[in-house]
Amino acid sequence: MNKAIFLDRDGVLNHEIHDYITKLEDFEVLEYQIPPLKKLFDEGYLLIVITNQGGIAQKRYTEETLAEMHKALAQKFKDQGALITHAYYCPHHPTVSGDCECRKPKSGMLLEAIAKYNIDPALSVMIGDKPRDVEAANGAGVKGIEILPDEQIDYNLVKKALAGNEFQTLSAGILDRANG
Repeated sequence: MNKAIFLDRDGVLNHEIHDYITKLEDFEVLEYQIPPLKKLFDEGYLLIVITNQGGIAQKRYTEETLAEMHKALAQKFKDQGALITHAYYCPHHPTVSGDCECRKPKSGMLLEAIAKYNIDPALSVMIGDKPRDVEAANGAGVKGIEILPDEQIDYNLVKKALAGNEFQTLSAGILDRANG
């Protein structure tokens, strides 16, 4: 079986601005996230993006524009020797398209990736910047790490979460504030 690092997109892999990033020019990859993720990639983890993109249902941007953003993101990773295996997205929004099984905090996108890529949830982790990311992960049997928006991914925290038996829901920044 494979192991994976599931990644929320906005606020984790790219800078989140406004409610939605609607054009490629506003899509700013957080390049400092690539080195710790490349290290995990080199250790055999698949890198899989799991993102809600309700702006598609709201007609704020198109799936073609989203594909351009994901292509740019994948290229930044490829340039540094890491590959994004797949970018799953939920195009629905509850006010427009009603309820669905893929929109986080539901676990549909993770479960689809787990099945498609033969992933062992117990050997995997989801990194996100909102409680719904952790909730979606936990619903699929995956450990979740919540970081602050634009907070650098801490390789050691990820490894600690992967080694532990309990779900990890605090980020290094949140822990620092709690102890300080």
